[in-house]
Amino acid sequence: MPGITITGSATFEWLEGERFVIFRSHYEHPDLPDAVSIIGDTDGFHMHYFDSRGVYRLYELAVVADGWTIAIGRQSPTGSFAPGKDPFSQRITYRFENGDQEMSGKGQLSHDDVNWDDDLQITYRRVS
Repeated sequence: MPGITITGSATFEWLEGERFVIFRSHYEHPDLPDAVSIIGDTDGFHMHYFDSRGVYRLYELAVVADGWTIAIGRQSPTGSFAPGKDPFSQRITYRFENGDQEMSGKGQLSHDDVNWDDDLQITYRRVS
């Protein structure tokens, strides 16, 4: 959706016991699903993703100097909870900006795991 700005909201909160983070997202656009993800160490650092379409995925996560990355694909060791449903690989890198007040992400998509095209760009801003 090039050139379109979509508003929405996201929350990050600890699950009781502070071993997992719950990440919920909602977008004000009919083509973007609401989602909930559970982030934590489940035999490696992962994000378990579920959305309102019934799609579920297992993303690999990594912490980098100023943010974090998530990735899923046919070539990833963990693959997806729904193998064969996604004919693509996807990755996004989030960077923390303005202290801890913003988190910006730039995604990429590949159908052959060689050539990567720009996908979505997203910015989360902390609301006081």
